[in-house]
Amino acid sequence: MTSIPSGLLPEGLSDRLPPLAEASARLARRVLDTVASHGYERVMPPIAEFEDTLVGRLKSMKAQDLVRAIDPVSQRSLALRPDMTAQVGRIAATRLAAAPRPLRLSYAGPVIRLRANQLRPERERFQVGAELIGSDSVAAAVEIVNVAIEALQAAGVTGITIDFTLPDLIDALAAGPLPLAPEEIEAVRTELDAKDAGALAAISPAAAAYLPLIEGTGPFHAAMDRLEALNADLGGAIDSRIAGLRAIAKPIGWDISLTLDPTERHGFEYQNWFGFSIFAEGFTGEIGRGGSYAIIRADGSEEPAMGFSLYPDPLIDAGFGGEAPRRLFLPLHHDAARAARLRAEGWQTVAALTGEENGEALRCSHWLDGAEPRAY
Repeated sequence: MTSIPSGLLPEGLSDRLPPLAEASARLARRVLDTVASHGYERVMPPIAEFEDTLVGRLKSMKAQDLVRAIDPVSQRSLALRPDMTAQVGRIAATRLAAAPRPLRLSYAGPVIRLRANQLRPERERFQVGAELIGSDSVAAAVEIVNVAIEALQAAGVTGITIDFTLPDLIDALAAGPLPLAPEEIEAVRTELDAKDAGALAAISPAAAAYLPLIEGTGPFHAAMDRLEALNADLGGAIDSRIAGLRAIAKPIGWDISLTLDPTERHGFEYQNWFGFSIFAEGFTGEIGRGGSYAIIRADGSEEPAMGFSLYPDPLIDAGFGGEAPRRLFLPLHHDAARAARLRAEGWQTVAALTGEENGEALRCSHWLDGAEPRAY
């Protein structure tokens, strides 16, 4: 049997070392401070839960990407969280069921998935976000989208693009003005996701009626014009969705790029009428997403909610959240009272334990020369 080298981590897992670990904490703090300024209060759910509890709280959420284990105490199946939104939903539906609505909660922590993908080979990711529970209205969407943008800007991110989607649009059209056979719905979703007009038309004449939705993809205002033309042909069947998208887009600043992909479903399995992805210039793939969804209460009833999650690991790897600390080396027999005053002024101090230590090698930018810091 091949021996595993000492210190080797499982595929897709990694350590964060100085200074990136501190940068991660600093970036998360900036995001959490921003959402806190809008009234969102922090919750801290556990890393693992019973599997049935974890996957049964959000409507349409499926038991996928779960790392499982058997709890030796209860003998029940445990799952490491692949996403914290379901846990916040559980807290809202149980521990905070009697709290006044709308309920605003925030969170941050690691999540782990069973499998990675080509764009993101990491199986463990850091997730930070906010959930507004008790409403999935246009007003709730406006707040969530703009808080997400403000949080990213507070973290120093520029070149932001927001891509809007309508996750349950196909279901709504198939049940109404553009009927599809039940066996055609998933095939139509697949070809719309692939933007394959030929394959979509080949499914059936009924599926071909969905071709205008491919044209309704792209820069927001042009795509909305095409979506509105389709809506006119459908006799105003999606008036409320179009009005909602216009209202959500209206207060977003001119420095934010907006796009629309009305049928995008990847990553929006439990969202319903509204979803959005967040991209940033210079980064491959999305750095966050959000939208509307439903929380399942213990009695089976549903509670509307709206939220967003950010996945800042690529930002951290690119240097966001990093700061050059004022790190001061304290030689043997230094003035302890002076060192305490310098710490109160914001210096980080590293005290020598022996006379052979090199402060510069210990990543100190300065050393204490009597009473004054001196640069190396």
